[in-house]
Amino acid sequence: MPATLTPVTGIIQNVSRFGDNCCEQQVTIRNGSNVTNFIVSADTYVPGQTRLRPGMPVTAFYDASLPVPLIFPPRYQAVVISRRNPGETIFAGFFDENLTAEDDALRLNLSRSTEIITSNGQVFNCRPENQMLIVYYSETTRSIPPQTTPRRIIVMC
Repeated sequence: MPATLTPVTGIIQNVSRFGDNCCEQQVTIRNGSNVTNFIVSADTYVPGQTRLRPGMPVTAFYDASLPVPLIFPPRYQAVVISRRNPGETIFAGFFDENLTAEDDALRLNLSRSTEIITSNGQVFNCRPENQMLIVYYSETTRSIPPQTTPRRIIVMC
């Protein structure tokens, strides 16, 4: 998973076939007046293999280091797209040995209630440091970096 993941959060407006390839779909996400299209392919990670549907709140991540066509609305290749619970934030990125995100945007405090699993849904029995992680959380401190106790962590082994 690339380290330059950029999130787009919103509500799915439409899911349609993309081009001649029946294995790819275009997912349209609306956030207020902003609309963004994502191509969801076999390479896109969808936690829990959730079926994407209109009206579903999601966060999609794309690799900001890749070139994109200059079209409107923008269209990106989705690296990860995940259903989002109300009041929840999803973060994806590399976390160091202190469980601090590479860009200092977030620091994790683990608790017994934090579910830690691998990308295929198995229990991860180690500390999730020095890994690419998908983190689900609700609240953060106002410190720098913000700290949170996540509800769930997916380790991208």
